[in-house]
Amino acid sequence: MICRVTHRLYCLTLSASILSSTLVWAGDPISLQQILEEPKIYHLRHVTVRGTVRDVQPLAPYTLANGDPCYGAYLFRLEEDEATLSVAVLGICGKPVVRDPEVEDGDRVEVSATIQAPSHGGTILSFKGPKTTTEEESVVQAVADRILPIVE
Repeated sequence: MICRVTHRLYCLTLSASILSSTLVWAGDPISLQQILEEPKIYHLRHVTVRGTVRDVQPLAPYTLANGDPCYGAYLFRLEEDEATLSVAVLGICGKPVVRDPEVEDGDRVEVSATIQAPSHGGTILSFKGPKTTTEEESVVQAVADRILPIVE
């Protein structure tokens, strides 16, 4: 009986240790250059990146496959040194809303996002709404779920 309790405590401690180290790693910013050099490694991984916002483009409402309309989506480029990554902010779906982009050109931001690597046949957000990519396309896109200003 003592061995089982000790074993459970050990497992819980080990699990907590692994989880906390994973959470710390996920929160540490990754350079845009790293992602662009080996996008397949980051495909569908949640990352944190930092940079300067450029070319904010609000998107027209788009419709999902189930017929729900989505509003307030936008795209922008995130620059860090010589590297640039396309960032998509998905719309709010199901009800008409007005939402201006949360960022402006020149803002320094930290973005938490899921990376969509090229040649995986996935979906990216384009100027015409969601678009299925092909093997030939080389779009690396970050789909943002949180954007925070960097205060310096």
